[in-house]
Amino acid sequence: MADLKHQNLFSNITVIFLSTMAMLSKHLLSTSTSTPTLLHLLPFSALLLVLPSSIQAFFFLHQWKPFFLFLFFCCSFLAFVVASKPPSVYLVDFSCFKPPRSCQVPLSRFIQHASAVESFDDQSVEFMAKIVASSGISEETYLPPALLSFPPKTHQREYVKEAEMILFPLMDDLLSKAELSPRDIDILVVNCSAFCPFPSLSSIIVNKYSMRSDVKSFNLSGMGCSAGAIGIDLAQNLLKTSKNSYAVVISTEILSSGWYSGREKSKLLLNCLFRMGGAAVLLTNRKEASKWSKYRLITTLRTQTAFDDEAYLTAIREEDDDGKLGVTVSKGLVQAAREILSSHMAIHGSRILPMSEKLKHVLSIVGKKIKAKTGEIYMPSFKAAIQYFCLPTSGRALISEIAKGLKLDGGDVEASLMTLHRFGNQSSCSMWYELAYMEAKQRVKKGEKVSMLGMGTGPKCCSCVWECIRPGAGASNNNPWSDCIHLYPIGALSSPP
Repeated sequence: MADLKHQNLFSNITVIFLSTMAMLSKHLLSTSTSTPTLLHLLPFSALLLVLPSSIQAFFFLHQWKPFFLFLFFCCSFLAFVVASKPPSVYLVDFSCFKPPRSCQVPLSRFIQHASAVESFDDQSVEFMAKIVASSGISEETYLPPALLSFPPKTHQREYVKEAEMILFPLMDDLLSKAELSPRDIDILVVNCSAFCPFPSLSSIIVNKYSMRSDVKSFNLSGMGCSAGAIGIDLAQNLLKTSKNSYAVVISTEILSSGWYSGREKSKLLLNCLFRMGGAAVLLTNRKEASKWSKYRLITTLRTQTAFDDEAYLTAIREEDDDGKLGVTVSKGLVQAAREILSSHMAIHGSRILPMSEKLKHVLSIVGKKIKAKTGEIYMPSFKAAIQYFCLPTSGRALISEIAKGLKLDGGDVEASLMTLHRFGNQSSCSMWYELAYMEAKQRVKKGEKVSMLGMGTGPKCCSCVWECIRPGAGASNNNPWSDCIHLYPIGALSSPP
């Protein structure tokens, strides 16, 4: 009779345990973004259904030792936690678009074309020339053919031509590197802030390459310079629900659609700073990809302050008094960027910084309170967790501001400053030109981590951290730096102002 009671008790406990695990699984799947799909848990669930009967017989024959039962439940829960770990996301390879030499726009050519635009007066041309000369960009950056015409061509047909000029070579190069067919792609994410046609840019690519009917395609617009990192974050979340899949993320900006032909100085800034570019990235969650991929995605984080009216209005696209469309950039943009960066890095640091840095920060806060606010608060060094940084190339002033906040030196911001100099501000794809610079210099070694930071209108901020698993091969022919990497870094630009 006692043995029967023990057996019934064990059965009841097993049922309760399985019910609890089922509820926990349901809760994790509905609330967490880092858990696998139900299909991933099926093998483990089946194991839980089979094992209790065998273990029950074992415990019954051994007179049901409570310690062994407790041990069994602990091991089962541990196995459940291990089985719930999401698959890793790998960066197989990436490509950066390098425009033809005919698109290069030295300062003299820029002034010549600006002077030919009837809507610009002498003050407008002089202002733009001053901004370009002091921006930190070189004489070798690029503008699309539409903006180098007399007068600039700013209509739909030219926007589409510019998009095709960038997107198609990127896809061709990326698929060639990975030795994949367009029909192997399961997820497609395209981001472009200023130009949002219909059919969408993602549909243009699906049509051009005759991709599968079930490809998951997404088109992001209006998200500014942070859209490249946001696209990675989106693709990562999609890969969590798509087993053994490939995802392509393409980032670009169609400059001819954002050209401003009025006279308001706050709107003329974008004409001066943004330059032509694009990048395509191939991601996958296939386990075997760890053998040939370049990087593994460690973490992503998104932050935004669009709820704050003052921050929201620091960069906004609107018409001027003459009805001409342009992006107004206010003086409060730097302060808004400083505030969102501070909030973003506080959360980011809590995730990636080692315990020693966190402890120093906490102890400094406690010490400051004890010493009646006379002590200094220790700011953690992100270099304790990250070896390389890809920062927004919106300008030397912003790079300097971020460097101070993260305690970075000239070597840490070299890739950002050199990318700004050689290619200008390429919006959401600049971070990939920075990584290409590091690879051309053969700096990133196996096991080292790279942090990418994107900041855009909204304002919003998004960061990605990668771990190198296969170092780049240097300045190969399809690296945008292949013909000029030997000239960099330029000593006079090696540190922020």
